Amino acid sequence: MEKPSFVYVIYIATTAERLWEALTTPAINRKFWFGMQQASDWKVGSTWRMENSDGTAENIGEVLEVDRPRKLVVSWWNDTDPELRPAGRTRFTFLLQPEGELVKLTLLHDIAPAGQAFIASISEGWPQILSSLKTMLETGEPLPGTSEGSSCKERQLKNS
Repeated sequence: MEKPSFVYVIYIATTAERLWEALTTPAINRKFWFGMQQASDWKVGSTWRMENSDGTAENIGEVLEVDRPRKLVVSWWNDTDPELRPAGRTRFTFLLQPEGELVKLTLLHDIAPAGQAFIASISEGWPQILSSLKTMLETGEPLPGTSEGSSCKERQLKNS
């Protein structure tokens, strides 16, 4: 059985290098990713962690492919939430494609068939995170409620 995929495309008025830096730099991540950050040295085979502001990991994985500033592929596993655990290891890919003064950012997130709760979770999270990233890169400020001091879990509770 083929794994379901979540696909999201957004166009951002920036450069591929600037977008890459925003996606891979912890201090910048915290500004648009609910105060969370990706922690890795971004080398193939290295550990990847999505960390809360206190350094605890929400998600863990491995860097699978790096082609700066065009492509980043990471495995993702959430073992902290019993509803998301059945998805097992998933994989997300960022594809950055310059188009004139814009960069087309395509996110592909492959999920195991047992990951319906995971699909629901990322279908809410990714659009808000990437929209906040776009807004931050274009205006200097992230979307309200997605910056440091905000909580992804609080947002999920408000929306349920």
